Order: sequence, then C-alpha cells, then structure tokens
Amino acid sequence: MISLRKRLVPWLLAHGNVAYERWIAGRKRALFTGLSGTVVEIGPGAGANFPYFTSAMRWVGVEPNPYARAYLERAARAAAVPFEVYLGNVERLPLEQASADAVVGTLVLCSVDDVTAALREIRRVLKPGGRYLFIEHVAAPPGTLRRRLQRWVKPLWRVIGDGCHPDRDTLRAIRNAGFARVDAEEFLAPAGLVAPHVAGVALAA
Repeated sequence: MISLRKRLVPWLLAHGNVAYERWIAGRKRALFTGLSGTVVEIGPGAGANFPYFTSAMRWVGVEPNPYARAYLERAARAAAVPFEVYLGNVERLPLEQASADAVVGTLVLCSVDDVTAALREIRRVLKPGGRYLFIEHVAAPPGTLRRRLQRWVKPLWRVIGDGCHPDRDTLRAIRNAGFARVDAEEFLAPAGLVAPHVAGVALAA
C-alpha cells in the first residue's frame, strides 16, 4: 500500500496540479528569475519548477520519493538544465557545507518530519549570502474556522497528503531559523483548506 501511494504521488503532482500551477506561475517567475550557479531544490516532486529554470544553473534535486526520479529527469532534459538527482530528505542533505548559491523549496516544509532540522540543513549548504527561495502553504490565523478545520482533518490529511501538515506555522519557523534576513509575503491561493500561503527569500549569513 505504501509503495502504491509513493508511486501515485509523483503522477498526481505531474497531472493533478495544473490549475494551481497556472495560478501561481507569476509568483514563481518573479521569485526564480535570474537564478544561476548551483541551485539545490528540496523535494522537487515531479519537476513543476523547471519552466522557471535555465541552463545558467547547475540544478541539484534532493527528493525522498524514488518514483519521482523519472519525472524529474524528463523535466530537466526538456528544460535543457544541467541536473543531478539524489535520493534523500531535507533533514540530511547529501551535500557539502556552503556548496549552494541558492536553495529552492515549494510546498515542501509542510511534509518534513523535523522543520528545525530541515532549515538548519538549508542554512548549512548555502554559501554566505546565498538565498533560500520558498513558497509554502501555512497555518490559517489562530481562532479562525479554517485553522480549526486544518487541525481537525490533520490526521487523515497526513495520510492522504504524504505526510503534509495543513496547520504548520512554517513562516514562523523560517523567521526563527537564524537567517540573516527574511522577506516574505502572505497571500491566499485557490487551494481550499490550505489557501494561506507565503512566498519569500531568506538570506544566509
């Protein structure tokens, strides 16, 4: 059953998020334009961000789902981006310290087991002055009906959503992670229960 779910997740990411990706495209384009050097993408899934990447970068993907590799290789080749794919998770990135010019993560930190460890690893692999570029869905404001619903559905949501926490206060975690500077924008996406989103840049010291 677990293997079947793992096989299904990349397919759903590749084929089931078309409307969302169309809606979020402008924000991704603004955030990712001009990236160059070594760019590490955490949890790249099926490769939804490749339309915003160019051959000016060396893309290194770290993905925990082995069944996503074929999708990522296909997307990288279509975008003509030099690439490497590693099987691993964000909490223990298989990369050297201060080896990345940028780290990209979109809709990833909601599903990691240890957010603090993940952000520590992101800081570790970034060069001084390197950037962590993120788009994440986050917890709804405290006391709202959406926040109560997020907490109520979380047990089932985590099973269906491959470990996703719908009520995780990710922006707070990023701000408290020790980056030199964090600039972020909060907004609502057309995503129902996980409509609250943040997008931004965290600068490594």
